[in-house]
Amino acid sequence: MNNLAGIDLNLLVVLDALLAERHVSRAALRLNKSQPAVSHALARLRHVFDDPLLVRHGGRLELTLRALEIAPQLADAMGRMRSLLTPAGFDPATERHVFRLAMSDYGAAVLLPRLMATLRVEAPQIDLIVSQASREVMASQVTEGEIDLALGVFSTHGEGIRSSLLFTESFACLADASQLGGSPAMDLSDYLARPHVLVSLRGDIGNEIDQALAAVGKTRRVFLAIPHWSVAPGLVRGTDLVLTVARRILPQGGDGLVVFEPPFAIPPFDFEQIWHRRRDGDKRHRWLRGLVSRILGDVGPTVDL
Repeated sequence: MNNLAGIDLNLLVVLDALLAERHVSRAALRLNKSQPAVSHALARLRHVFDDPLLVRHGGRLELTLRALEIAPQLADAMGRMRSLLTPAGFDPATERHVFRLAMSDYGAAVLLPRLMATLRVEAPQIDLIVSQASREVMASQVTEGEIDLALGVFSTHGEGIRSSLLFTESFACLADASQLGGSPAMDLSDYLARPHVLVSLRGDIGNEIDQALAAVGKTRRVFLAIPHWSVAPGLVRGTDLVLTVARRILPQGGDGLVVFEPPFAIPPFDFEQIWHRRRDGDKRHRWLRGLVSRILGDVGPTVDL
């Protein structure tokens, strides 16, 4: 790369967008520039770095090895620059800003209704873009600077990732009341005799519930595996299906459905928000994390990993 004095630093802004979006048109939209302007900037960047940076493969753009080396360093530098330029007196009531969040529809169900109501009162100029991905992809997006904040269950964290515990969740079961014979619960043999609904983004069986059953030498029949938490409770009504999921998304009885304790022990899980340490100095980001903690109940200290 040439001497910094000879570099148009605006090119780095374009490069940051291109490496995050991996798509010229989306990068142009993100930057509020024309597609030809971004394509021209990419050509200049390829000359500056003496590397193609993004190459087309199978109908999509992929990062070269050089670009993969640049991406986390550039995202970190851009984050620090944005923090430097952020006004000292951040006022959420008046400032315009867009945050990019990632979460499952479980996270969306427990957070977004209250978050939206709060934002409309306290920060009406703040906009959100919410995406969904696997735990591994969300953690990678945080590391690469593609998103500001991810919410979910993360067994491991990448280098430079910070986290705070929002709450600890337990599991509960849901069944149609007419299928329980007047009992508010179900023993293990009856539980195992029923067909089950599994909520899993990938449709696999390697989840907390089946792991807990395996620990006591048991298995269940998964009749339906779906990736959507929000639709799952409604599938039980009028059937002999059993749904075992995180307690917070279950309806609290009524409407012909019964919530009951699992007939075997399932370990609870921690629901966290994670971000990259490059965001630590960003007043807007600190405000958002604090707001999320306030809404969901921050019950633990920040973990520096």
